Formats: sequence, structure tokens, C-alpha cells
Amino acid sequence: MGMLERLGLREAHDPEVDRLRGVVDSLEFKLEENANYLGQLQASFAEDRGWSQIGAEGQREMTPEARRQAAELCRVFAISNPLVKRGLALRAGYVWAGGVGIQAPDGKESGTQDVNSVVQNFLDDPGNRKAFTGAQAHVRMENQLGTDGMVYAVLFSNPKTGFTRIRTLDPIEMTDIITNPEDASEVWFYRRDYEESTIGERTAKVTTRQKTTWYPAMGHKPTRRFPVIDGNPVNWDAPVFMVAVNTVGKFGVGDAYAALPWARSYREFLEDWAKLMKSLARIAWKLSGKRSSAQQARSALNGLGEAGGVAAMDPNSQLEAVPKSGATIDAESGRPLATMIAAALGLPVTTLLADPGQTGARAVAETLDQPTRLEMSGRREVWTETYRAILGHVIDQAVLAPQGPLKGGVSVDAYTQQEEVILQGESDRTLTITWPDIDETPVDTMVKAITDADATGKLPPLETMRLLLRALGVRDVDEILETWTDDAGNFIDPNTSAGDVAVDAFNRGEDPAEALNRK
Repeated sequence: MGMLERLGLREAHDPEVDRLRGVVDSLEFKLEENANYLGQLQASFAEDRGWSQIGAEGQREMTPEARRQAAELCRVFAISNPLVKRGLALRAGYVWAGGVGIQAPDGKESGTQDVNSVVQNFLDDPGNRKAFTGAQAHVRMENQLGTDGMVYAVLFSNPKTGFTRIRTLDPIEMTDIITNPEDASEVWFYRRDYEESTIGERTAKVTTRQKTTWYPAMGHKPTRRFPVIDGNPVNWDAPVFMVAVNTVGKFGVGDAYAALPWARSYREFLEDWAKLMKSLARIAWKLSGKRSSAQQARSALNGLGEAGGVAAMDPNSQLEAVPKSGATIDAESGRPLATMIAAALGLPVTTLLADPGQTGARAVAETLDQPTRLEMSGRREVWTETYRAILGHVIDQAVLAPQGPLKGGVSVDAYTQQEEVILQGESDRTLTITWPDIDETPVDTMVKAITDADATGKLPPLETMRLLLRALGVRDVDEILETWTDDAGNFIDPNTSAGDVAVDAFNRGEDPAEALNRK
């Protein structure tokens, strides 16, 4: 039974009503067809299809062409589909919105080398901030993990000074990975197929050619360095570090990939629902009577210019409003499709839709549950390990360069034959990487907790100030702390008078005049 029959229009023979009946029935058929498609999609991943077939499909998806198509499709959805776009933006916000604090020992207290200056110079370099370490770069790379599943960082170090620049490569251009034959987790080389554009010196004409280049994996330093692999050059001066998520084999898969079929289905469901509502809105009245009288009544009804008008009809014609109860399709019935999108992106559906639903409360849509917090914390740990590895390389280059700011040497492990750069003396290269809480804690609560901890007398003043600055949302904490420490790394209390500084210096056996000059 069609929708119009359920509305009581079974006996109507008006051509317009017949046309609308066909439109509504067609929409119902599309909704049923869409539901059948979802059922087939679910069945395609069921066990009765066979694990061997599923494995074969997975192998086909990992070809370079399949990875390129998947990444391009995810990129399109990240722009055009509202839910995928919002989901990726939420993930980037949860991971990076609060920033990250990175600090290394400055050597002031121990009198050793200033490793922190090397780290901060790398992080604060304008080119590095634009490509990797800045806020915009963080969001861009997190979204790239959402669409491509991989981020490739390439590092260029000055052979004299050791200063390192970092840039990123397009994951679509990376087509192959060579690993240790005896250890698949140890990557040796990355292959890049891309188009290189050059500008002629005389004619300023742009020419493009296809090019293939191999890049060594960061940390891969074999004794013998081949200049070419399979006839293509190896760029030994540009090691690459890969960040990958949802890995299948050697390569990663974007977070949004699993959401694509459900995002498409949810969009089609809403489009069909909107069409059906529009069709129902066009049917407002049921007109009964003789044909000639009905035509006169229809003309009178069409002549109404606004709501609340009066239609003059023949006594033999009857006009009544078409009941809409039971004729509408609730848009909330498509919520399970949105739930699948949210599950693929690791978000609660209430957060993804910014809507608690018909039975929920607004606070539900604004609260992050424990599983989501753990997933976002896990992604932060991925970036923590990334920064540790890259900054370790930065410190190594500062030691190995002849004019580098750090001094040290190289030690070779007798078993693994791997090189390890060691700083001279007792210098420490331990990195402290601090993330803010994902859940927003009131500032007054954080400050009170820090104040109470400081009142115990067990917390160093410098650490208390660091915690307070973090609680207040200050980003460049290390720069502020440097202004409140002397050359020996001691904390300078801003509320301390000059007399107190001189007395403390005298008690330590130092020259009070020099202490006052430092203050």
C-alpha cells in the first residue's frame, strides 16, 4: 500500500494526485533499496563470506593505486561531508587544541651543555613551525592521519652547524617501503614517485617530468651506502620518519576510511527524507465531488494568496485537510547510520552530531566519555613518540656537525652495530613532553591544588611556577622560566627584595654584588 492510500486518497482519480502518488511510492522504494544495500554491506563483512575472501580483498586494497584512491576519497569526504569533516576536526581539537610542552635540560644546575636551546631553536624556527611544529601544522597533520593514515617527515641537516629543517611529503607519492628481510619492523628505505616541476632560466617555461627517489629511514645508517636502488637515486641527506595509524601491512589507513560507506548512506537517507517531506508538504487538501464542481473548487483554492483565505465552492464539492498523522518518516530513524560514522571516528554519536537525541540531555552531548579520552590520549602518545624520535635526531646532528652547538661522540653497539650519539660529560638529553588534560579542569581548582602542594614545602619553586603557568594556559613556559632563573639555574623569586638576594648570596659564599647584578 502506497503512502497516499494510507492518507485516504485511494479513490482519487485526479492526475496531479496520481503523479504525486507515483513520486511518493518511488521515494519509499528508494528507502527500502537503501536499507537493503546496508544489509548487503554488513553481510559482505560477515563470516559466511569466508576469511580467505576478506583477506584477499585486504591485500588488493594495499596496492599503491588502491591506497591513492582511498586517500583521495577520504580527502573529498573530509571537505564535502559535514559529519566526516566535523569528526576529523573534533579529533584534531581533542589532540592538539591545548598544545604541547616540550623541554630538555638546559644544563644550568649541573653546569653541563644546554640541550634545551637546540630543541627550542628547532621548534621555534619559522619554517619548521609552518611545516611541522606549529599549531596549523599540527591540525593539518592530524587531519592527514584521518584521511591518509600516514605522515612522512623528511629532515634536512646543515652539514656544518647541524641545524635541522623538517618538511613533510605527500603520502600519495610514497609507493613502496623496503624493510629488513629479517625484521619487518625495521624500515630501511621509502620510495617516492612524483612529478618534478622546473622553470627554465631563459624562457621561464615550466617543465614537468616524472621522477622516482629513494629516502633512507631515519636511523638507518648502513656501512655501505648505495647511490642508487633499481636505477633510481637515493637521497642520503634527507632521512624520513613515518607516522602511521591503522596499519595494514607496511602502510596506514585513514581514520575516516571506515566511515565512508556509512557517511554516504546517512547522506542519502537524509536526502530521501527531505524529498519525502517536500512531497507530503505539497498535498494539503482532499477534494471530493463531481468533476465540474471539483475543477471550480480547485480554481478557487489555487487563487488563495495567503494562509487563512476562504475558498468559495459548489455545494456538491467537499474540501477537507489531508491528515498527516502516521504519514511522516522520522529523521531520527537514521541515527544508527550516524552511530556507525561516530564509531569509525572514535567519537560518541552525541558529540559528533552535537545533539543528545530525543531522550538525552544537553550535558550528554558536551561530555567526553572514558573510551574516547583513552583513544585521544593514545593518539597523543603516537605524537609523543614521534617528537622523541625526531628531536633525538636533531640533537644527534647538533653533536655530529663540526660546528655544532653540542659536544660528544659516537658509540657503536657490538651486537646490533647500531650507532649511538653520546653527549660529552654528564650532559642529559632527556625530553619532557607535557600534554594538557583533555577534560577541561577549572583554573581555580588547578591553582588551588598547586598552591596546596607548594605549601607542603616538598615542591621546588621552579616546578611550582612551571605548573602554575601550565594551569593558566601559557604556551611559552620555558621562555618565561628562563627569565626567572640565574646563570646557575636557581629560581629568582619575583617578590624577593635586593637585600634578601644579597644575604642569600653571602650565605652561599658568593659575591652579593654579582647576585644583585643577575637580579
